[in-house]
Amino acid sequence: MSNLLIRIAFLALMLGGGILIGTLTAPGDWYAQLSKPAFNPPNWIFGPVWTVLYVLIAMAGWRQFETDRSSAAMKLWWAQMALNFLWSPTFFVLQLPWFALVVIVALLIVIVVFIARVRNSDRVSALAFLPYFAWVAFAAALNLSIAILN
Repeated sequence: MSNLLIRIAFLALMLGGGILIGTLTAPGDWYAQLSKPAFNPPNWIFGPVWTVLYVLIAMAGWRQFETDRSSAAMKLWWAQMALNFLWSPTFFVLQLPWFALVVIVALLIVIVVFIARVRNSDRVSALAFLPYFAWVAFAAALNLSIAILN
């Protein structure tokens, strides 16, 4: 497969998967009625932030795939993707904020391990994951706050 097709596939996977998960698990009445902390951002911010993050995640994924599709870094990339896509159904559909917290903390750990794994071999991918780390850390704090408040 050519590098261009690999890159398109990773972008389609991340953006398409993110849009699909977001659409199927959109916050509803249950979420609207929850008590939220003062630092809860407005709902409109999530779409633009995740779009940028998914592009960065896709880029890191295709870079690892093109380097060595069976590497430890690539396995970590797939693990973060699975945990990322698992969080929304756990939180919004199953309405289990405490279990969602476990998922998001696991995601945060995998992101950190991925960054540590690639920081010397692929600085671009490591740097691309820093905004993702920051957002997921913020989301974990938000998840914990919502779980405590409710």
